[in-house]
Amino acid sequence: MSLAVLYSRALAGMEAPLVTTEVHLASGLPSFTIVGLPEAEVKEARDRVRSALVNCQFDFPAKRITVNLAPADLPKESGRFDLPIAIGILAASGQLPKDALDRYEFAGELALTGELRPIRGGLAMTYHAHSSGRAFVLPGANADEAALVGDAVVHGARSLLEVCAHLAEGEQLARHVAPQTSQVMAVADMADVKGQLEAKRALEVAAAGGHSILMAGPPGTGKTMLAERLAGILPPMTDSEALESAAIQSLGSQAFEVSKWKQRPYRAPHHTASGVALVGGGSQPRPGEISMAMHGVLFLDELPEFARNVLEVLREPLESGRIVVSRAARQVEFPARFQLVAAMNPCPCGYLGHYLGRCRCSPEQVARYRGRISGPLMDRIDIQIELPAVPEKEIAARQLGESSAAIRERTSAARQTQLARQGKTNALLSVNETEEYCAPDKEGERLLRSALTRLGLSARAYHRVLRLGRTIADLAGSARVNAVHIGEAIQYRRFAGN
Repeated sequence: MSLAVLYSRALAGMEAPLVTTEVHLASGLPSFTIVGLPEAEVKEARDRVRSALVNCQFDFPAKRITVNLAPADLPKESGRFDLPIAIGILAASGQLPKDALDRYEFAGELALTGELRPIRGGLAMTYHAHSSGRAFVLPGANADEAALVGDAVVHGARSLLEVCAHLAEGEQLARHVAPQTSQVMAVADMADVKGQLEAKRALEVAAAGGHSILMAGPPGTGKTMLAERLAGILPPMTDSEALESAAIQSLGSQAFEVSKWKQRPYRAPHHTASGVALVGGGSQPRPGEISMAMHGVLFLDELPEFARNVLEVLREPLESGRIVVSRAARQVEFPARFQLVAAMNPCPCGYLGHYLGRCRCSPEQVARYRGRISGPLMDRIDIQIELPAVPEKEIAARQLGESSAAIRERTSAARQTQLARQGKTNALLSVNETEEYCAPDKEGERLLRSALTRLGLSARAYHRVLRLGRTIADLAGSARVNAVHIGEAIQYRRFAGN
C-alpha cells in the first residue's frame, strides 16, 4: 500500500500538539497537495521537499501525492513539517522502510540541498515527544537545547541523508547528550553600587520572596544599576524552573542558548514597546517580553513614559502569573511568573527631593506625571521605595559594598524556608494562605491595623504587606512575624506617589 504514517509536532503557545503526517501516493496525473489547514510556509514545503529529494539522489514519485496533516482543524505553520513530509514520501514510495517510523517524531526545515535548518520551539516539542515515549529527530542546531529535557531520546541530524541512513540501516544517529554548562552567572555584582543601603535591602527582600518592586529617584541614583544586579542575587533556578524558562525562550525567533541554562533571564524593553510586544501575539501567537522573562526579571525603566494602555496589560499577569492571548480563530496561554522591577523619576525634571534643591516642577506637574501610572497597577507592586541622591563623599569612596554572592546565600536560605513551609514563594500565596502562614503576633497586628487606617491601604495592599513581613521574617530566621517585620514591610509601601 502506498501509504506512510509518521508523527510531528505543531506549536500552540506552550503546548506542542501531536500532528500525524499521512502521505498517500495514487495513480493519476502528477500532483503534490498538502491538506490539514497549512499556512503559506507549509504549502511552500512542496518545492523545498521536491528539490531536496532530487538533490539527494532520491526518486521523486511521478504520482498524485497527498499529504494530510491531522488534526485538520489545527493551524500548521513554519517549515518544521518539511522533514516528516520528505520521509513520508520516501516511505510511501518504498525507498525507506516503514517499520520504525512509529518509534520517532520528526521536525526540521529542509534546504534545497537536503540540509536541515534550525527551527524554533525545539525544546517545547521535545518535552511533549518525550512524554509520548517516542524519540525525536530534529536539526543538529536544535539538538543541544532539545537534549536538556531530562532523559529524552534526541537525535540531531545535519541533513536528510543522515536521517534516511538512520532509518534504513539502524542507529546511525547517536543519542544526543546535552553539553555541560557553567553554573557561574555572568552578571554584574551588587558590590559595585555605592550607597543606597535601603534600596539594596529592599532588593534583597524582593529576591527572597519573589516580590515586585518600584524604585523612584533622581537621575544618577543607581536605579538601573540596582535592577541589573537583581538577577545576581536571586536564588539558583530549580530544574523545573530552568526547563520552563528555556522552553519559553525556544519559542522566540532564535533557538535557546544552552550556555544560558539555569541563568535567570533579564528583559528590559524600551518604553516605546507596544502592548503586543509585552504580552505576545501575532497571527501565530508568540510570547512577549512578560513571558520571555519567565522566572527572571522584567525591568521597565522610565515607567511613566510607557503608554498608559501598555502598562495596564501588566495588571492581570502580576496577579495570575499567566497571559491568555485570544485571536478570532484560536486562543493560547503563556506562563508569566516574573519579577517586575520598575524605575521612574519623582517628577518631570527628575530632581524632586534632590539635596541641592534643583527641582522647579509645580505640584500640578508632579501630580500629572505620577498620574500616568494608574492606582490599580501601583497597588499590585509589593515594594515602592524612593532613592535619594548619593552624596559626593559616597560617590568618591573606594570601599566596595557587599557582594551579590553573599546576598544570594541569604535569599536562597529564605527561599528554601518558604518552599519547605508552603511549597511556593511568599509572593504567590493566596489570600487564605496569607492569613495562614503570614499572621503576625498581636503587636504586629495592631501596628498593621493602624497603618491600614493612616495610609489608606487597600485590602490587596494589606495582604501584600503581610507577605512582605513574612519574607522579612524568613530572612531573619524567625518562625513568627512580629512588629519589627511588619514595620519594615510598611515602610516599603510609603512611596510619596501613593
